[in-house]
Amino acid sequence: MHDKPGACPYTGAMTDAAPSDPIPAATLVLFRETRGAPELLFVERAKAMVFAGGALVFPGGRIDPGDRALALTFPGDPDDIAARIAAIRETIEEVGLPIGLSPLPDSATLTALRAALHAGISLGAALHDTGLTLDPGPLVPFARWLPAHAHMRIFDTRFYLARLPAHAPDPVVDDTENVRVFWATAQTVLDDADAGRVRIIFPTRRNLERLARFAGFDEALADAVRHPVRTVTPWAEERDGVAHLCIPDDLGYPVTSEPITSAMRG
Repeated sequence: MHDKPGACPYTGAMTDAAPSDPIPAATLVLFRETRGAPELLFVERAKAMVFAGGALVFPGGRIDPGDRALALTFPGDPDDIAARIAAIRETIEEVGLPIGLSPLPDSATLTALRAALHAGISLGAALHDTGLTLDPGPLVPFARWLPAHAHMRIFDTRFYLARLPAHAPDPVVDDTENVRVFWATAQTVLDDADAGRVRIIFPTRRNLERLARFAGFDEALADAVRHPVRTVTPWAEERDGVAHLCIPDDLGYPVTSEPITSAMRG
């Protein structure tokens, strides 16, 4: 299993220097349409995990060599395609949801695919063995976050949006790095975090604030198109005598700064 994006404690010491050796990673924001606000899929990390133990995050993880090899069989930017493949693979591993697979696998096929991935078999080989094909097209680039921490492991994480396929099975947590999987609206998780009932980290909070404005996947898609992805690297800045953690104000985020003291509550 892999270290997860979003696992980085973004409230650590910030530097002005570019981070060294960031780990490429990807994460998937999965939408389920409801009569009200759309629900997103969350996993709760095990408290024993070194990074973001006990925090709510989206499914995801680092990009593996197998993801890069499979990406070369598709047209497009290999780095982007590899990240999409990693997000798809990790979502299968962590919650058992097949995104971008054709045909939609039945329960037995999905179980076999997930077991193969947990055993370390590459997604390309596992797909071949189960007779499935992959289309990374349903994933929509939404954001890219790269912190500038000193003296700690950091992730260069690409965020993608996707719609839950019709007739998809219920998610089932892997029960290793994660202990719970559930659907909730972005605003519900923000409210629960503010009330101290759950824990979220700085990039998750900023992305949830952005996602909470959308009445459905199509609105999120339109917003992603309006704001081409540019890497977000938070920085520390003093404002009105108070140290803030800041992000750019032209990338679609409704909140672009927060006092470091409150940012550290995550």
